[in-house]
Amino acid sequence: MSLQTRVKYINRYREIAMQFSKSGLGFIIEEIGLDRVLSLPKRILLRQQNDEYLEKTYAERIRIFIEEMGTTFIKLGQIASTRADLLPPDLINELEKLQSHVSPFPASDARALIEESLESDIDDIFMIFDDVPVGSASIGQVHRAMLHTGEDVAVKVQRPNIEKTVRTDLEILRHLALLAEANLEWARNYQVTDMIDEFSDALINELDYTIEARNVERIGKTHRNDKKVKIPEIYWDYSSKNVMVMDFIKGTPVNQLKKLDELGINRSMVADTLARSIFKQIFEEGYFHGDPHPGNVNVLDDGTVVFLDFGMVGRLTSDLKNNFGSLLISLMKHDSDGVVKSIVKMGVVPADVSIRDLNREAEIMRDKYYDVPLAKLNFSDAVNDLFGISNKYKIKLPQDFTILAKTLLTLESVVSQLDPDFSIMDVAEPFGKALLLERYNPKNLLNFQIDEVQQLSSELREVTENVHTFSKGLRNQNLPIEIDVKGRSEFSKHLDRVINRLSFSIVLLAFSIVMVGLIVGSAILGEGSIIFRIPIIEIAAIFAMGMFVWLLWSIVKSGRF
Repeated sequence: MSLQTRVKYINRYREIAMQFSKSGLGFIIEEIGLDRVLSLPKRILLRQQNDEYLEKTYAERIRIFIEEMGTTFIKLGQIASTRADLLPPDLINELEKLQSHVSPFPASDARALIEESLESDIDDIFMIFDDVPVGSASIGQVHRAMLHTGEDVAVKVQRPNIEKTVRTDLEILRHLALLAEANLEWARNYQVTDMIDEFSDALINELDYTIEARNVERIGKTHRNDKKVKIPEIYWDYSSKNVMVMDFIKGTPVNQLKKLDELGINRSMVADTLARSIFKQIFEEGYFHGDPHPGNVNVLDDGTVVFLDFGMVGRLTSDLKNNFGSLLISLMKHDSDGVVKSIVKMGVVPADVSIRDLNREAEIMRDKYYDVPLAKLNFSDAVNDLFGISNKYKIKLPQDFTILAKTLLTLESVVSQLDPDFSIMDVAEPFGKALLLERYNPKNLLNFQIDEVQQLSSELREVTENVHTFSKGLRNQNLPIEIDVKGRSEFSKHLDRVINRLSFSIVLLAFSIVMVGLIVGSAILGEGSIIFRIPIIEIAAIFAMGMFVWLLWSIVKSGRF
């Protein structure tokens, strides 16, 4: 961040520094060097400290700090709560408590923003527009309205100037992350700047309602023939980047168990419908609702499950979907090796991680669930154990996989309230087996082999180009490589071994050709050994054999075979 930009946002920097101090995190200011950037005297920071926070854990203090800092920090905290592979469990637990509910902004501002965004008078758009919002959050709020064509709709409106506020905070946070990495080893180990960048991208996407609208449509296509699941319809003519109009669907939140019972709704059927719909999205489409908490899942009077709020979705590539399927099947089979292989394939494993230690952790995990029937397997515990392993060895898993895991944890929590005896693993098993059958389908295997051959061909071309570059540099006495003096001896020995083995192979091949020629010649003539009839061949054979023995003895004696 430039000095000019830093001066421009100096007041926001001071707010952040003061709130660090009030929340009992004042030491962070000095550790990352923020006090030097702002030229803040220590006495000011210490005077601001609130003693009541000193009795709280660091995770609690961080959550309080985030809540006090407002929209951007709260949304980033909520996104970060999905990354149990990167952050410690106590911090994840606190981040999950973050609530984005805030007081609504005036209806006059909402009307003005709608008219500006859609370039039309609000009375020309809606027959009825209710000024009292039905819901309010940190980024926007929802109003009920009716179109002139009679449709009952929900109008989602973004808060005025929210994007400018968020982008400013994200820029400041990235600068703070860079300061932390420059001054703190743990920040470098956790790659804090990369985390901020990743979370920022997710938050910026939430600020564009057209992205959310496309999410709604895509998941809607997955369930277009499913009568038990309903997805709202988007009205594109009245939607934009900061306004989204969709069907208004009034149902019962899935966690209001008493009301569901009063309506005579079969809760076990709702649990089954919800679980199957999520697994269908995951395994069949690889595109799924990323936050199915009770506020985003309603139930209609006939038991139909309704999904709402598609700001967070997960996407699985075919590779990630296959790896997740392998992980799921390995968990079912209690196969620790399979679990480790799936983790390694999915995540970025640091070079210094011992695979042996990783296998040992997986075996401990396997033993923990070895005698547990599939229907009784607590998926939440298994996923948390998996994230514990990833966190311990600093294995960075793909963001979409962590969203997937978070989705399944939320799903299990919701369905266990609906029906304590319901197991999402029972629903997941046939999907996992279907994925396995699909993977070993002869047609898919053939396509996989074709892809492997193409990849091998590409790698061979790259190797050929590298060899050409090397040989060209050799001719011009300008090699594009450097060899460390410390390793030159070892490199030389290794090169000797390669050349000696190559020489041995060539001589062995030549000797074999000579011997085969003698045997074939003898067979053709139908006589005894051809060597006794043609002395010159005998001499050549003996000479070749002698060279072979001598070369073999020389190589073995040198100790570089």
